[in-house]
Amino acid sequence: LQVPQAEVPESTLVMQVYDFNRFAKHDIIGEVRLPLASLSLQHVIEQWSDLVVASKVEEEQLGEICFSLRYVPSTGKLMVLILEAKKLKRMDSHGLSDPFVKVHLILNRKKWKKKTTSVKKNTLSPYFNEAFVFEVPFSQIQNVDLVISIWDHDKVTKNEPIGKLFLGCRATGNQLRHWSDMLANPRRPLTQWHVLQPPEVVDKALGLKSHLKLPLTSR
Repeated sequence: LQVPQAEVPESTLVMQVYDFNRFAKHDIIGEVRLPLASLSLQHVIEQWSDLVVASKVEEEQLGEICFSLRYVPSTGKLMVLILEAKKLKRMDSHGLSDPFVKVHLILNRKKWKKKTTSVKKNTLSPYFNEAFVFEVPFSQIQNVDLVISIWDHDKVTKNEPIGKLFLGCRATGNQLRHWSDMLANPRRPLTQWHVLQPPEVVDKALGLKSHLKLPLTSR
């Protein structure tokens, strides 16, 4: 982690321990909070700390999504089965949403391929059961990121993102584990629930290269 020197006195390192659950949200066991101002950062620190009850202050809950991954190295086929979502954030004035899912493949930090599910009307717990197949040669599988996002469809205004996550060798935590399990078990579909993250957080982590559109000049 890189923390600017000016931000160290006001920053706190938070380490949380979870009980892993493949088919539901992970349960938090406890946490340790270390104000950086109280630490001597010039040296490596090794110490035991007692876990305490996690802070009740949580980020806004955007929802969870369940999907299955399957990769066949011999044919280069990556299969993504979008199953369902639950506890989605309310986006419409009537307290519901019209969710649909976008599945992007990113190659070398540039958007490469995209698939989209159908729209499910007036629900916070949509069931999709829609499968997509991407052609990804085995030589490229280490260089791709799989980005899954849920959007609220709006006929009048612009569609709004509800939440997002990405998997691949650059991912972390639950997403990296799911991706690694898929690569370690070729041809076997692996299903898992994931917690949605704020879109801007995922976009920053991906560090996507922008596609510049040059203005046309008239002669």
